[in-house]
Amino acid sequence: MLEAKVLHYAYVVDQPVLQGVSLGVPSNTVVYLLGHNGCGKTTLLEILGGVRAPQRGEVYLDGANVHTLPAHLRARRVGLVPQLHTPVFSYTVRELVLMGRTPYLKLLGTPGRADYEIADEAIEQVGLGHLRHRAYTELSGGERQLAMIARGLAQQTDLLLLDEPTAHLDPRNQRLVLETVVALAERSVSFVISSHNPNSALLYAHQVIVMKAGCKVADGPPSEVLTENTLLEAYDMPVEVIYSASGQARAVVPRRSNGNGASGTSISDPSEFASISEAYPGA
Repeated sequence: MLEAKVLHYAYVVDQPVLQGVSLGVPSNTVVYLLGHNGCGKTTLLEILGGVRAPQRGEVYLDGANVHTLPAHLRARRVGLVPQLHTPVFSYTVRELVLMGRTPYLKLLGTPGRADYEIADEAIEQVGLGHLRHRAYTELSGGERQLAMIARGLAQQTDLLLLDEPTAHLDPRNQRLVLETVVALAERSVSFVISSHNPNSALLYAHQVIVMKAGCKVADGPPSEVLTENTLLEAYDMPVEVIYSASGQARAVVPRRSNGNGASGTSISDPSEFASISEAYPGA
């Protein structure tokens, strides 16, 4: 559905943020972007969403160049949910979600009955029906993220780009947001999610793209991509991948340093894996 070809971008000359990144996102798929701070994940999302134009390369959505589409048509196909969103006014959840209908309104137009129905349906899809008249500023972090996803759904897009949607959430709200994402992907929407959490990628991603210094290090199914060697290369730190008895990767944990810079202890006793299973439900 979405294809990016050899994307290049730099904010400062001779200091590239993206270097020849290509990727594909099929329909009904959850794709995770992993990599350390500054590796280019947010810039890549902005380019995929048409917010920022690549200096070289192209992005296609069902064969149409994203960056040559008129803004209102592009907004009907792809939506971007930022990591942090601070509203200027105390909009209700319904008012916030209704903003997703803007690409469908004429100049100086106002939402009609059909727009309200679409917004209400999006609110129900993310499980916030009981909060539709609550002020957005009064919601918890997880509820705010779900409201922003609902706004994207109200756009009726094919693709939603989420920039670290669980970065400031507790484990319960992380699970709430990501379970909602997977359920929506099974029905109608593809997601590209930037994250710092390889364990979430193991649990929820269909495809994982690992980045480092603006380049793509690996791309494929989580079980094939999230290996100790790949993660060591991406994060410049030793990690251990914990496997189930059947050989399936279930969790990623850092190796502790022994104090002189070398990697030290790790989790190898199966009984110690119980604490990881509790921290990451489903593991």
